[in-house]
Amino acid sequence: MISRKTAQELHLNLNDRVSIYFIRPDGSKRRDKLTIRGIFKTDIGDFDNSFAIGDIQLIRRLNNWQANQIGGYEIVLNDFRKTDSTMHQLAQLPGFDESWNVQNIKDYIPNIFDWLNMQDTTRNVLIGIMIVVAVINLITCLIILVLERMRMVGVLKAIGATDWAVQKIFLRHSLIIALRGILIGAAIGLGILYAQIKTGFIKLDEEAYYMDRAAVDITAWEVIAICGATFLICMLVLLIPSYIVKKIQPVKAIQFR
Repeated sequence: MISRKTAQELHLNLNDRVSIYFIRPDGSKRRDKLTIRGIFKTDIGDFDNSFAIGDIQLIRRLNNWQANQIGGYEIVLNDFRKTDSTMHQLAQLPGFDESWNVQNIKDYIPNIFDWLNMQDTTRNVLIGIMIVVAVINLITCLIILVLERMRMVGVLKAIGATDWAVQKIFLRHSLIIALRGILIGAAIGLGILYAQIKTGFIKLDEEAYYMDRAAVDITAWEVIAICGATFLICMLVLLIPSYIVKKIQPVKAIQFR
């Protein structure tokens, strides 16, 4: 199996026969006529440019290995954070030969993990900016609501309404706006994500992102958690400008235009 990029450069297709030269451990060369049985695409340049996949029996024959001999094991962990501790545990196993080598995937392909860390940093910065903008918009929205209803606040206070009673009116109205925005935003966001899963209309530069389209994974509990956290933040933030109501004097508020 060869990569799609290699196949395009060599003008090869499935079932084509190709001569491949191997260098044996003793330095001698060996020529084999092999058949292209598959073409893969990882979108990772280092792999697509350098690797081909073959039958392990071919490797055993080239290296004069025994029928049960292999070049190494690959261990897949459920928790990626345990890679370093697992490496240490493997090296401490009884009978672990000193000639064996335990290699961490982060050391094997560091550029991939550097790229992932960069994406995490970018994500955190963008989310932080969006939260700040959203909080400012919420506060501004409630301040405008209070200012537009200044005379109403004065009348309510003049007939005996408490500050908290007036605050609850604005908070309730603001939370309705926030809840409506959360539901509409979630619906639009999920719609875009579903369209991306089905059509992949958001394309990416493979050289920069190691993939040709934006990858999407919709998880129900994450969507619910984000909507719930957003609603909670809205409730807390909206308490700040609502305290303007306490500073309003009925006489001045009724005269306010």
